[in-house]
Amino acid sequence: MRRYELMLLLRPDLEDDKLQSAVEKVTRAIVNAGGSLAKVSPWGKRRLAYDIKNHRDASYFLIHFDIEPAEVRPLERSLLISEEILRHLVTVIEERPADEAEAIKATPAAAPAEGDEEAFLADQAPAPDAVPLPEAEASIDEATDQTDASDEATDQTDASDEAEREPAETSA
Repeated sequence: MRRYELMLLLRPDLEDDKLQSAVEKVTRAIVNAGGSLAKVSPWGKRRLAYDIKNHRDASYFLIHFDIEPAEVRPLERSLLISEEILRHLVTVIEERPADEAEAIKATPAAAPAEGDEEAFLADQAPAPDAVPLPEAEASIDEATDQTDASDEATDQTDASDEAEREPAETSA
């Protein structure tokens, strides 16, 4: 089983009891598919960045659950059918190993102290065994060639403009 996170955006015009029944329908579908709920968090009504089905607001719910990966697609299909749900997003929650999570918590992300700029820059430098990708190298070469060609064209235009101006300056 894997841990998943489901963000639900429900229609804002639903009454509280219908809102709860829509969330219960989703949680029942998760449990019926062999999953288990970890957490259900109501986030309340929030303004949307853009209209969805002529709605400017939506009621947000965040659901954490464990389920077999093969059961996620049928669950999403059932979410698409529901009229109460404006949008949904199911994502996998990657579990970090305990020792890695503790190491991240123990290491503060502080700015380098004065005099430590060299150490900071050394940490930011690419690894010595890092090899650039051939596609990236080719695209850089193409961009450089295009820049060089446009610079040459500009130089030629500048030279022709100067040549045209010189006789006018001498006769005046």
